[in-house]
Amino acid sequence: MKAICVDDERLLMEDSVSTLKLLNIFDEVAGFTRSDEALKNMENCEYDLALLDIDMPGMNGLELAKNIKEKWPETAIIFLTGYSEYAVEAFSIHASGYLLKPVSVEKLKADIDYALSGKRKNNSGHITVKTFGNFDVYVDGKPMNFKMSKCKEMLAYLIDKQGTGVSRAEIFSVMWEDRLYDRKMQKQLDVYLRSLKSSLKEYGIEDIFEMQKGSLRIKPENFVCDAYLFFSGDSDAVNSYRGEYMNAYSWASMTESMMYWKVVDRN
Repeated sequence: MKAICVDDERLLMEDSVSTLKLLNIFDEVAGFTRSDEALKNMENCEYDLALLDIDMPGMNGLELAKNIKEKWPETAIIFLTGYSEYAVEAFSIHASGYLLKPVSVEKLKADIDYALSGKRKNNSGHITVKTFGNFDVYVDGKPMNFKMSKCKEMLAYLIDKQGTGVSRAEIFSVMWEDRLYDRKMQKQLDVYLRSLKSSLKEYGIEDIFEMQKGSLRIKPENFVCDAYLFFSGDSDAVNSYRGEYMNAYSWASMTESMMYWKVVDRN
């Protein structure tokens, strides 16, 4: 794994580089005092983690993070700053961490472990599913793209059901809460199902999904999922959970509540 540190104060940047090297997580750590130089370097080397200061001359850390996420969306961002007022904007960029200086090595490592937890799981199997925070599916470490957002949500719901069969009517009621399940919408549901099956086939992972006699289900034995590891008691999964589960979907709140109580009981 590779990391990059950007801070306009050279001593702080060098200290961050040294700290990351001591953690023995990264094979390579680079440091820069200018955002434009960091971006230029990233054109030739993709990094797993970017540790950024915010208050910098020229292109500040927030602008740098936006540029990084646009070009390299899989790069995890952690802000290491002396200012608390940028936190909301920082997380709107999908930052994995926001730490106020000075920060302990233990706290920094905890946030790095969280930021990289998805990447580590992605490397452990052909098909991996990330549910902590936002929902994503990875095939050989690369994120899967869906032709329609409803198809992605449909797969997310089936994964949330952990292999239990779901009827068409049930999944419709979840996807379209206030709509009538009439003939027109049944046909619309068929369109989404065909699109989902087409996307799975395109990525060569159609064996995670099955449909029999109108019942839809995923096959948990055919992929790795952080939530499934969490409920099985896997210590890495439990420790990497930060209270967020499939953030984009309101129906996921029930499982999120179950996760909360599991953590409470564990403590």
